Amino acid sequence: MRFVIQRVKEASVRVDGQVIGEIGKGCLVFIGVSDTDTEQTADKMVRKLTGLRIFEDGDGKTNLSLGDVDGSLLLVSQFTLYANCRKGNRPSFTEAGAPEKANALYEYIIESCRKTVPEVRTGSFGAEMEVRLVNDGPFTILLDSEKL
Repeated sequence: MRFVIQRVKEASVRVDGQVIGEIGKGCLVFIGVSDTDTEQTADKMVRKLTGLRIFEDGDGKTNLSLGDVDGSLLLVSQFTLYANCRKGNRPSFTEAGAPEKANALYEYIIESCRKTVPEVRTGSFGAEMEVRLVNDGPFTILLDSEKL
């Protein structure tokens, strides 16, 4: 499982020109799922995500977590995080999880995050989306479950 986490001042997702998810201060998280991922993998990733101390304290040091700053989450599924570009110039996505499994784990992650984060917004699984953000920093982290 892979999360691309971007600390944001604001972020939104549009589908067919309509905003379906929008947050202020918090994290925009792109979520990629592989066929080998499980709910246990998701639990580990959600614990890491919600515990990351990536927000600045009064001294300008990154000592605060999402909960410490009353931050929000915008969760967006993105199978392209499993693009394999080793051969040629056209990416292969065979390492991405099958849609049914990926969607089930995406929904599981959403519900898990809602247990500890008061404001969780989402994209739409499998839809063409426009994602807009104001990256705060910029501050972007890649979490890969195989490297935790």
